[in-house]
Amino acid sequence: MEFLVYSSEIFWTSVIFLVLLIVLSMFKILREYERGVIFLLGRFYKVKGPGFIIVIPLIQQMVRVDLRTVVMDVPSQDVISRDNVSVRVNAVIYFRVIDSQKAIINVENFLEATSQLAQTTLRSVLGQHELDEMLANREMLNDDIQEILDTRSDAWGIKVSNVEIKHVDLNETMIRAIARQAEAERTRRAKVIHASGENEASTALVEAASKLAQEPNAILLRYLQTLTEIAGEKNSTIVFPLPLDLISSLTATLKKDNGG
Repeated sequence: MEFLVYSSEIFWTSVIFLVLLIVLSMFKILREYERGVIFLLGRFYKVKGPGFIIVIPLIQQMVRVDLRTVVMDVPSQDVISRDNVSVRVNAVIYFRVIDSQKAIINVENFLEATSQLAQTTLRSVLGQHELDEMLANREMLNDDIQEILDTRSDAWGIKVSNVEIKHVDLNETMIRAIARQAEAERTRRAKVIHASGENEASTALVEAASKLAQEPNAILLRYLQTLTEIAGEKNSTIVFPLPLDLISSLTATLKKDNGG
């Protein structure tokens, strides 16, 4: 009799403990950035959270979804540009879940799906542009990739907020070719600037000569000023050209003064 009483106590104790365990497992707490997708007997019921929620065991199941922004590094991709240059490009994307229901029901693993979509989109978009555009117009390419990813991932409840191309790696041969191209471009610019300066200087000299020719004494004053500048350098020997036109002009001026 005592054995039966003891067994009964153990049974009811186990039952009470099991009931308490089931009751405690009903209560869930979701953080501010979490949502719970609830399924009732396998069918979608509702999205709950954040805060304190109740999930009925065996009848309801909950899947947690994190709504915080995910920073995902896209592995380096081998890309052939439109001008047939092989490069390796990697990027980083920023996205978050905006619809928990779609993120759980419409795709098996939204993180993996977004990563694979980002890799294929990166290769597809960059393959339509030349190497110079990849290096000079990164912001435009970032916007194009972000727009495509955001449109295609909308069915998964994903919002892609930003895409940044991190590195465009070139082989050594291409780096040397780009260096030679940059050097040639700098040389071309230097020649253009020099020619432009010569053109401006010649224009200014023509204007100055035209003004000096209007007054012979002005030419004499200019030569005297030049002689003063040369003498200030304290050279032992000074070679100073004296045009015949200046001598004629000076002679004419002296005769005019003597005649006066």
